[in-house]
Amino acid sequence: MSVIRASLAGVRSVLGRIAGLWDRFGVWLNARMPKGLYARSLLIIVTPMVILQSVVAFVFMERHYNLVTRRLSAAVTQDIAALIDIYQKYPQDKDAATLRKIASEHLNLSVDILAADPLPPPGPKPFFSVLDSALSQEIGRQIGRPFWIDTVGNSNLVEIRIQLEQAVLRVFAKRGQAYASNSHIFLVWMVGTSLVLLTVAILFLRNQIRPIVRLAEAAEAFGKGREVSNFHPRGAREVRQAALAFLEMKRRIERQIEQRTTMLAGVSHDLRTILTRFKLELALLEYSPEIEAMRRDVDEMQRMLEAYLDFARSEVGEQPALVDISEILGEFAADAERRGKHASASFAGPPIVQVRPDAFKRCIANLVANAMRFGSTVALSGTREPRWLMVQVDDDGPGIPVDKRDDVFRPFLRLDDARNQNESGSGLGLSIARDIAGVHGGDILLSESPLGGLRATVRIPV
Repeated sequence: MSVIRASLAGVRSVLGRIAGLWDRFGVWLNARMPKGLYARSLLIIVTPMVILQSVVAFVFMERHYNLVTRRLSAAVTQDIAALIDIYQKYPQDKDAATLRKIASEHLNLSVDILAADPLPPPGPKPFFSVLDSALSQEIGRQIGRPFWIDTVGNSNLVEIRIQLEQAVLRVFAKRGQAYASNSHIFLVWMVGTSLVLLTVAILFLRNQIRPIVRLAEAAEAFGKGREVSNFHPRGAREVRQAALAFLEMKRRIERQIEQRTTMLAGVSHDLRTILTRFKLELALLEYSPEIEAMRRDVDEMQRMLEAYLDFARSEVGEQPALVDISEILGEFAADAERRGKHASASFAGPPIVQVRPDAFKRCIANLVANAMRFGSTVALSGTREPRWLMVQVDDDGPGIPVDKRDDVFRPFLRLDDARNQNESGSGLGLSIARDIAGVHGGDILLSESPLGGLRATVRIPV
């Protein structure tokens, strides 16, 4: 049993290593594969085509091309063997005139009888020459005499010398007689056809990918709160369905926001009428501490009502425009200084960014007001990166515990245990700020500030 257990443990170890290697190979391959749909689709088309052509070319070169070359070389060698037999068995042919005539007229070969000198030294052998290998094998097999061949020259002729008893037979044959010289036509046709098919595939793929790209751009623009104009469903049926679903989703979201804004506007109007009557009635009453407290309560209700309306509206109908972020941060810092706070502002990178001006200002204003409410020092900093705009608001207040930083974005929630309970507010400041950042396609993150308090980071795409 112990042997079996040891064997199973060894098998599991080997399988584990194989699985680890496979996972690493998958990670390596995924890191080097194209990420775009167009490139991946093109790769799906090109890869099978290249593999198929490679297999076909290998089979053709290995089987057909080699076989034809060997058979042609064997035929030329048979003709040379026949000429050698004629020369040796019919010596009455003076100067081999008849032999040259037969070779020239019937075999398409040029024959000469040379003196019995030693054969030239072997020349360089081409590494990939099928002709040299096939012709050498056939001469050695059919003739069995010392020989010398030259197939490397740029000429269309192949020179063959055969050592006889008292002479050397020199034969010039056309390269096409012993060599399948038209193989390049097959390769040219194969490569040319592949290029045509690849061009057609690229054109069709580009037309199919373009609607998907436009859909992605429209969704990204809508996520950033920008107007999606001149977008119509196009392309394949599935892409059209996705585009129609996006447009329907866009209409539902806009209708829901419009209904929410309209409802809150109506409620705000009605409540403002009542608050106005309260203020008028309080103004007609004589001054007393109780009346002053009621006036403060009415003013607080007015501010809360405006906050509710801002939270519902979030400047959805505002159009994006180019604004100077560094100037906006400077204005908030100056306002904080006027209110007796220590404030500073800085910005790095191109300051001109396309945002919804009033909504973005309200977002930063809520964060700055939150920092001024609980801290004596406020630091504003901005950074423009190639794809993102980041604005940070730091304070030296008590901060927010890590486990409650996500909860503070919930509407109407106030962390009184972490903040000053004497401060009034509706609990919508951070909710409105995150809602505005979400309309721009971004978000707000809370972290610990170098000043000791809270850092609020607005991150939106540009």
